[in-house]
Amino acid sequence: MSAEETLKQIAAEVSVCTDCALHKTRKKSVPGEGPADSEIMFIGEGPGVNENEQGRPFVGAAGNFLNQLLAQAGLKREDVWIGNVVKCRPPDNRDPLPEELAACDVYLERQIAAINPKIIVTLGRFSMGKFMPGAKISAVHGQMRKIGNRFVIPMFHPAAALHNVNIKPQILADFAKLPQLLDVARKELARMTPVQAAAEEPKEDPKQLSLF
Repeated sequence: MSAEETLKQIAAEVSVCTDCALHKTRKKSVPGEGPADSEIMFIGEGPGVNENEQGRPFVGAAGNFLNQLLAQAGLKREDVWIGNVVKCRPPDNRDPLPEELAACDVYLERQIAAINPKIIVTLGRFSMGKFMPGAKISAVHGQMRKIGNRFVIPMFHPAAALHNVNIKPQILADFAKLPQLLDVARKELARMTPVQAAAEEPKEDPKQLSLF
């Protein structure tokens, strides 16, 4: 099965998933969208009210800001994959619960495996926590780290800037650095042989892996 077919299969499974309580209040699931061969994956936290209505990620005010940030970084939304750690909206936009994260992580892991991105940009502390457990986003935002055979760049969630004007300059600065970080990641990965890449395994302590 091709990566595109795998992603469609996952989306179909997500649409009828009942593995956690979020399915009881969803209107539409939000599996994520983007090319199956995306070099970069952006992973947020969970759908909001607009996403729940449309079944697409980042289509509300935070999505508009994300589109601006992508353009600032020289990226087009249609060229990257965008999704969330949970595929259905938590009621009242509350934080996702551990059991909800665990239920959706099965789908997210399959999506990552199918796309096999070189770079993952996490948006918010819950997606960051998947790759950097125990880290504080205030301490690591904008710092790229090599985890396994790919690079992870934690960022503040775009919605954070809508609720806290003090965070907006930090988000803008972090995304301004994104082209440079992507260039470093591409060069580093290009130097790795297929054998080296295959031998890389996720490390337990990401504190040892900071590049910026």
